[in-house]
Amino acid sequence: MRFAEVLALDESAAIPDEWQQGRTLFGGLQAALALRAMRRLVPTDIPLRTLQASFIAPVPAGVVEIEARVLRVGKSTIHVEARLLEGGQTACLLLGIFGRARESVIRVTQVQSPPQRSIADSLEQPYLPGLTPAFTQYLQFRWALNAPYSGASEARTQVHVRLRDEAPVGEAQLIALADSIPSPGLSLLKKPAIASSLTWTLELLRNDYDPDPQGFWRMDAELSAAADGYLNQSAVLWSPDGRAIALSRQSVVAFA
Repeated sequence: MRFAEVLALDESAAIPDEWQQGRTLFGGLQAALALRAMRRLVPTDIPLRTLQASFIAPVPAGVVEIEARVLRVGKSTIHVEARLLEGGQTACLLLGIFGRARESVIRVTQVQSPPQRSIADSLEQPYLPGLTPAFTQYLQFRWALNAPYSGASEARTQVHVRLRDEAPVGEAQLIALADSIPSPGLSLLKKPAIASSLTWTLELLRNDYDPDPQGFWRMDAELSAAADGYLNQSAVLWSPDGRAIALSRQSVVAFA
């Protein structure tokens, strides 16, 4: 079941196991489901500016219970909280900040550097049942720099990625793409290890991009620091036409 089909499910329908990431649902899907609940409380013409998530406990496949509430409505911004519940307890806590555009003389944009390898020359990541996370069967990855477990000399990666989907790319798809790649820290290793996100902040920079689902997006990611099994990383999500669309910041625990 592709990403758009999962989002189109009724809230009482079960999320299939194929969207698992280890013991929990793929974090990008958790956030997208939370956004769906938030969007019922926020006008669609007000863009999502920032999404903050804390992954507290595993959210298994099946029926996912979600609660959302508005925390504050300001002149320009709306703060909305969403919770994914498991057994009545909060398993994932999210804060969405939606904001209307405002006049400003400050404008800074990032310029994309040339890719380390073209899409055609990059390493295709196969889906290997039992070895790669189940949800990755619904995405296509082509590694331009430092694939996972390649024994790289630096914790910096670059990957071309797209959903195997026919739906146009919107807010929910951006969230999935931005959370789809493994930690760049795993590229330092020579054998598989487990890593799991603790917190995630995604900042949406603009909403003018090509929504064509066939286009490859690019994620440039790197570790800022790593110690005691905790990794701190950042990434930029670039649209197929080379625009910086989102900034990602994550705190990750690694069992390696």
